[in-house]
Amino acid sequence: MKKEEYKKTNEIVLKQEARLLFQKFDHNLAFELSNYIIEKAKKENKVIAVSIRQLNGAIIFQYLMEGTNKKNQNWMNRKFNTVCFTRRSSFGAWLTGQITGERAGTPDLKEEEYAFCGGGFPICLVTGELVGVITISNLPHEMDHHFLVQTIAEWMKIEIPSIDLSYDYAL
Repeated sequence: MKKEEYKKTNEIVLKQEARLLFQKFDHNLAFELSNYIIEKAKKENKVIAVSIRQLNGAIIFQYLMEGTNKKNQNWMNRKFNTVCFTRRSSFGAWLTGQITGERAGTPDLKEEEYAFCGGGFPICLVTGELVGVITISNLPHEMDHHFLVQTIAEWMKIEIPSIDLSYDYAL
């Protein structure tokens, strides 16, 4: 991808992050949203792992579909850390890294603890407060992001712009 394509995609992701805000978020909503994500994945024959956590790391909901495993859980842990650190989606963090050169693997961002790739999304209230993180794993990273944000938007009954899936988002 060219730098201008990373920038264009990053602008779309920033719009997604600005639109996918919650009036409130509690354990009941986490359960409802997680089940919606799982059911949609099943309907689309996608095999994913999903986790919703509070900022302190407490897992509110987690489910690993048949075909996922500890490796997916490790990816979700790293995506969670990335979202908490950057206060952005992990895909947005990856795009920013492609633009600026910052990425996991630098002294401050150990690769075994952070994953700059799609699949982690901040749970922010309309007030701007970050209250949790939702992660999924097992699809190509751009598809993790796309599936997650489109499903959240569908569940919230709002429209968001979509990233261009024809680009090569290879890690």
